[in-house]
Amino acid sequence: MMDDTLFVQGISVPGRSAAEAWGRRDVAARQEQVITMPALPLDELQLTEKDPKTGKLRTLPALRPEIKADRSFVLYRPPPVVRDPALVEEFLERAKFIADDLNWLLALPHDRFWCQVIFDETLQKCLDSYLCNAPRKFDALLDCHPEVNDMQKCLHRSVFLTFLRMSTHKESKDHFITPSVFGEIIYNNFLFDIPKILDLCVLFGKGNGLLLQKMIENIFTQQPSYFSDLDETLPTVLQVFNNILHKCGLQCEGASAEPQKLEERVNVTPGNMSLQELKDIVLYLCDTSTTIWAFLDVFPLACQTFQKHEFCYRLASFYELAIPELESAIKKRHYEDNSVFADLWRRISHSRKKMIEAFHILINQVCLQPILESSCENIQPFIEEFLQIFTSVLQERRFLRDYDELFPVEDDVSLLQQASSTLDETRTAYILQAVESAWEGVDRKKTQVVTDRTPPLAASNGASAIVESAAEEVEELRAAYASEDECAGAAAAPIAKVSGVELDSLISQVKDLLPDLGEGFILACLEEYSYNAEQVINNILEDKLVPNLDKLARTMPRQLKPDPTPLVTSRYNVFQNDEFDVFSRDSVDVSRIQKGKRREKDTTRSLLNDKRLVAEQKERYSQYSVIVEEIPVQQGEAQLYKEDYEDEYDDTYDGNQVGANDADSDDELISRRPFTIPQVLRPKGQEEGQEEEEEDEEEEEEEAEKERAKDHFVQDPAVLRERAEARRLAYLARKGHKHDSSAVVGNVKGHGQNRETVQERRKKEANKSTRANHNRRVMADRKRNKGMIPS
Repeated sequence: MMDDTLFVQGISVPGRSAAEAWGRRDVAARQEQVITMPALPLDELQLTEKDPKTGKLRTLPALRPEIKADRSFVLYRPPPVVRDPALVEEFLERAKFIADDLNWLLALPHDRFWCQVIFDETLQKCLDSYLCNAPRKFDALLDCHPEVNDMQKCLHRSVFLTFLRMSTHKESKDHFITPSVFGEIIYNNFLFDIPKILDLCVLFGKGNGLLLQKMIENIFTQQPSYFSDLDETLPTVLQVFNNILHKCGLQCEGASAEPQKLEERVNVTPGNMSLQELKDIVLYLCDTSTTIWAFLDVFPLACQTFQKHEFCYRLASFYELAIPELESAIKKRHYEDNSVFADLWRRISHSRKKMIEAFHILINQVCLQPILESSCENIQPFIEEFLQIFTSVLQERRFLRDYDELFPVEDDVSLLQQASSTLDETRTAYILQAVESAWEGVDRKKTQVVTDRTPPLAASNGASAIVESAAEEVEELRAAYASEDECAGAAAAPIAKVSGVELDSLISQVKDLLPDLGEGFILACLEEYSYNAEQVINNILEDKLVPNLDKLARTMPRQLKPDPTPLVTSRYNVFQNDEFDVFSRDSVDVSRIQKGKRREKDTTRSLLNDKRLVAEQKERYSQYSVIVEEIPVQQGEAQLYKEDYEDEYDDTYDGNQVGANDADSDDELISRRPFTIPQVLRPKGQEEGQEEEEEDEEEEEEEAEKERAKDHFVQDPAVLRERAEARRLAYLARKGHKHDSSAVVGNVKGHGQNRETVQERRKKEANKSTRANHNRRVMADRKRNKGMIPS
């Protein structure tokens, strides 16, 4: 006993060596016992301590509110928009408080850390305020103070490390929590929920994708109830799309079952709404689309839950309705500040790209990835799912065109054809044909995008590498916006050089929005940015042009570039390839070249003596025997010819008609005036009537002859109508037409009706169903019963 006392007190007395030896053996035994004893999880760990009131030992659980330190965490506020010294100082002071508190929290032991996280409500409110108010990567690029940027990066890192430790149930072999209990702790105490997870993905996904993916997978694995929460959250996400359509006046009539008064309906469109409302809608859409894409990109296992709600079809339908209207409203609106237009256009372009990429992630995870990983017998359901999804979105031509530009549908169909030999070629051909028809009337500039998404490297260099890209967030964002096409990926193929009418159209497109720029300057910008008019407008408005464009004059006119082909090899004229073409032959006969008017060698006398033409004509007429050749007569023979009597009959003109027909020949008189019976030979009683009829007929014929003699280019419509009416009346008179008496008025009431009136009224009553508007009262009652008219 003395040895033990001496050992405990450490007093130097005889027998000390034996006591020391015994003490060393006891310590070694206790260390061996500690090493072999298994460590308990934090949820089962019990701590023994003295009661401060009674002084007795008591056993308490390690997780209890009493261990929580009395520390108040302040709420986060975003950085100031302007460089106001007071606002900057306030932000720095508040952010430093939060960063110091989080660093103190991260330095706590395992048990005290979890007690502080579970039971400190101010900590949860502080973290929630950061997730809600921290600037996103697509927010406006602010010219913040350098100290503000440094403090924001430091705070960003501390918040991420805090959530990372909160999602880890095992830090070491001695400090851990039972997985099932860990799931209950984070779920029941609302340490994580679906909105927080979505914000974590959009804030920390870039640069920390692999680490964040493991973190969220661990949360969903240890607590499967989050999948059901996600399933219940998706209708709210879809309602966001409906709210945007409703605000833009694009909501379908049958989409809402709530009754609405007619006078309350106001035709609101993106074009006639206020600028502030348009900015709010674009910001709302940008935040929603980016958050959905970030969550699906970090946690692809959620794609199956999204597809249960037909998310692909709903997303494509919303894209087709909202995006063109919002783009048109942004372009047509007049802005006092061009930076507002640049910010809106950047956000709507960012939203378009993220919605298309989210759709591609769903297609890849739901259909394509299982096909690549499954055997041939199990791929038919995934192929059918792929065909059904694309068949449902074929009517959305704008969405289909933009998706095919970024992720060609033909490549996906080719993958299906390679994976399955029983693929329905009719359906795939129909889908590809619909995709091609969506490009009709549009200049097709397809881009090649690498679909394999390589996750960024993280966690390999320890905690210092967790947020290395987040430290350069603003710089990366500027570079991304400077190089981001309207709807093209980072690996887009180079676009072919355009010219002619297409180039003039691009120049006019930029000049319509920026009329003070010269066409030469616009052409240089288009050549620099691959003929992307939207990117040129964006970079000009934000003053992000490359240095070589900044040096150019903004009003520089367009200069026609000379043809690079030499004129000697490209000239064409009337001497092409003839004896005088000096470009095709080396020697030319100079004697064949005449300068000025050529002097003829022939004189006037020589021309008169030239009888070649007369000889040719003489030979021609000799064939018709019209010209008689002169017979040469010898001297003395002419008298003999004169004395010779010619008594032969001259029949020269017998074949020709001599004279003309007289104007008053018998035949012509008969044809011009018909034969009439003389008055003496006419029978009695018919003389006067027939004479009058003949006179009338003659007058009518004369009038008709005069009318026909007139050259009517366009006849009078009134005369034509009178003639038609006369012909109709004559026809009815010949047929004995009787006017319809179905609407018989009858006699005055009380004086009786005749038989014909009674019959006609009975007939009208029986046959009135064949006429229009016979059931007005029935239809009016039906409309009133349906509630369309207030009673």
